[in-house]
Amino acid sequence: MTKNQILITGGNGLVGSKLIKDFSHEYDFINLDRNDPKNPVDITDYIQLRNAFEEFSAPFVINMAAFTNVSEAWKQAGDKDGSAYRVNVYGASNVVEAAEATGKHLIHISTAYVFDGEKEDLYTEKDNPNPIEWYGKTKYLAEQAILNSGIKHTILRIDTPFRSDSFEKPDQVRKTIQSIKNNIPLFTDHYFGPTYIDDFARIIDWVIRTNTTGLYHASSGEKFSDYEFGTLINETLNLDLEIKQGSLEKYLKTASRPLQKNTAMDCNKLKSEIHFELTNVKKAIGAINLSQSLNSFCI
Repeated sequence: MTKNQILITGGNGLVGSKLIKDFSHEYDFINLDRNDPKNPVDITDYIQLRNAFEEFSAPFVINMAAFTNVSEAWKQAGDKDGSAYRVNVYGASNVVEAAEATGKHLIHISTAYVFDGEKEDLYTEKDNPNPIEWYGKTKYLAEQAILNSGIKHTILRIDTPFRSDSFEKPDQVRKTIQSIKNNIPLFTDHYFGPTYIDDFARIIDWVIRTNTTGLYHASSGEKFSDYEFGTLINETLNLDLEIKQGSLEKYLKTASRPLQKNTAMDCNKLKSEIHFELTNVKKAIGAINLSQSLNSFCI
C-alpha cells in the first residue's frame, strides 16, 4: 500500500519525533531539516523552502519547527534579527507563503503562551491572545500570519508537553522530576495544562484523515499547579521523593522576565469532534516508561 506523503518541519524535536515514530506505518513523512547533510531545508530561507514544497506532492505540511526556549527568547525581546523571531515569525511566514503557493493544507503547532495568564479558568479558543513575553509574542504573530493568509489551515495549541517514552530533550515530566531531585521548590500558585504527546500525535492523525480546519486547543484540558503536578508524578510513579513548595508571586518579585500565572486550556471543542477519548494526565503519567534508572531523567 502506498503511504501518503506528509511534509513536516521540526520532525526531530520532542513532539515531531513522536508523531513520526507512532505513525510512520501510516504516512511517508518528509522531514525538512536544515541539518540534513544531503538536502538541508531552512524555513527561514524561503527559496529553499518553496523548492522543497514544490518537489513533493504531499497535500499536508505540519509546521513544528520553532524556537521554544522561553527564557532564551526573553533575552532577545524586541530583536527581530534574533533566532526566536527569525524562526517563529519569519520562518512560519515562509511556511504559510510556500503552502499558499503550492496549495498545501498547513497544520501549525502553537502554544498556550499566546495568553497573558490572568484568567483563572481554562482558556478557550474564544479568548483573545495577549502574550506578555517574547516567545508568546512570536508565536502569536505566526498565528496571525496564518489567519490573515486565507490558506487552508489547522492551528493546534499545546502546553508543557510530555511523552510516554524517553527522549534526548527532557519533557515536562522529566523536568519536574529533575527539579524535585535538585530540591527546587514547585509553585503552588502557577497553573498549566499538560499535553500528552502520545495523544497529540493521534490528534494530528485525526486532522489529516478528516481534513479538519480551524483553531483548536489540544492539550489535556486539565489544570495543575506545579506542586500538584509534581505530587501526581511522585505518587503515580512511586518515586518517594520529597517535594518543596514554592510561590510564583514571590518569584516574580525578583525575576527579570514575566511568567503567566495560568496557561491551562479548555479542550472541549476538540473533544466534541475527535472519535477517541484523551488520556487523563494521571493515566498518561502511569504509562511512562521507567525501564531505565532515574538517572535517565537528568538534564
